Amino acid sequence: MSLEISNLSFSYNNGPKILKDISLTVRQGEILGILGPNGTGKTTLIKCIDHILTPDSGEVAFDGHNLALLTPKEIAKIMAYVPQYAGNFFTMRVVDTVMMGRLPYAGRQYSQQDKAIVFDILQQMNLESLAFRSLNTMSGGERQRAFIARALAQQPQCIILDEPTSSLDLHNQFFILHTIANLAKNRHISVIMTIHDLNLASMFCDKILMLKDTRIFAYGEAQEVLTEANIDAMYQVKTKVTVEDGCKHIRLLK
Repeated sequence: MSLEISNLSFSYNNGPKILKDISLTVRQGEILGILGPNGTGKTTLIKCIDHILTPDSGEVAFDGHNLALLTPKEIAKIMAYVPQYAGNFFTMRVVDTVMMGRLPYAGRQYSQQDKAIVFDILQQMNLESLAFRSLNTMSGGERQRAFIARALAQQPQCIILDEPTSSLDLHNQFFILHTIANLAKNRHISVIMTIHDLNLASMFCDKILMLKDTRIFAYGEAQEVLTEANIDAMYQVKTKVTVEDGCKHIRLLK
């Protein structure tokens, strides 16, 4: 199974194009990192993929099914979205937040199966002891784990994350990214995430897509895309790229 985006374009209110002719493939168990300076349309792209925004043209298909022909509930069973900021949820308890992931499956009330799935996920994400805590009493890393757990409760084939390590300390950045990598590997979930840190992208992403001037500037295997020339063209900074343990390390030059 794979996610296929074909010739996707988007503009806000028929204004200038934010995205033009975006085409890419994310296979089962693969992690795609989307890179680009602020304002290049990274968040817009992932919202178009999840059909939070409706593309002007092009197609998003999963396992051959055009998402534009599916209901929001049907899409939510395939794809889960973890936003960069979810302030409206901060007064909720962890267990209630994660339970929201069962809404695509629930009838008038949650079933015993829904509850069993949620508590199993709380255990997997090491959130059992925090289940009845309010999100606004937790650290940024703990909240991010809760939002990822909510996404897992949807039992999706693909998870989309907008800057999952934003505002987290170094320990929690690595914890969250290791969690995402394990989900991709062990559950065979396709992962798409926007990310700013080039070194973290090199360590955790299988493929990289660079956005520039509304279009794809570079796309392919992470270790092939993350070159000094591409980084200079994207960000107008000079870097030194070295390889250690099969992974590229990017150092800014003065």
